[in-house]
Amino acid sequence: MAKELSKDDMRRFARLGAMRRLEDIRAEEAAIRTAFPELFSGDRPVARGGKPAKTANSASASAAPAAGAARKARKRSTMSPAMRKAVSERMKKYWAGRRKAKNG
Repeated sequence: MAKELSKDDMRRFARLGAMRRLEDIRAEEAAIRTAFPELFSGDRPVARGGKPAKTANSASASAAPAAGAARKARKRSTMSPAMRKAVSERMKKYWAGRRKAKNG
């Protein structure tokens, strides 16, 4: 039968596994940095929308234009009160129908 591992052996194997996983993560990070160099401006990740992520010392870096700054900002549409009321009525009718179908 197989010998049961001691607590020290288990810890040693867990440590080796953790070290191996960190090596894999570092290799994956290097591959991502190579594939997408525009994501990293001065080793700072760039947040969604092409703007650098906020850090404690990003005040001086924010003066530089971001990679996607030339793009026009997307305007979000808003619903008028009449549109919200129409959606509300539609959903009330929908859920009433669901409850009716469920109860028979």
